[in-house]
Amino acid sequence: MLEFGNEIKCELLGKFIIENEYDIVTVRQTIRQFAKDAGMGIVDQTRITTAVSELFRNMYNYAGGGEVLIERGEVENHNALIVTCIDKGPGIENLELAMSDGFTSGMGMGYGLPGAKRLVDRFEILSKVNEGTSVRIMKWK
Repeated sequence: MLEFGNEIKCELLGKFIIENEYDIVTVRQTIRQFAKDAGMGIVDQTRITTAVSELFRNMYNYAGGGEVLIERGEVENHNALIVTCIDKGPGIENLELAMSDGFTSGMGMGYGLPGAKRLVDRFEILSKVNEGTSVRIMKWK
């Protein structure tokens, strides 16, 4: 499993598995509620919910699902909601290309990863072919 460094002090709010489309909806709603509980306005709630929708859809379509960690912590002097998506899928061969608008492996419009990145305050991605992909996003309160 690809893991990010532990430089951020966080509190785990929940750990979820994405195995089907119902899980996508359920976990997305859970994240929206955590964003609301954190004091985010409706626009930021919508931004993080839209970003995770893209990530969950990718995880489901390309890797058959995966694991989602929801945390809160302080990042760059901001209170943040932190969502990490971890899969054990095929990985992304060319991250630079995958992060460019319009690139698709054939299943979508090519705006998922770069679109998700634009919606959050911090976006990190690790991927290794034949091992999987981990994406961590953060939205400040």
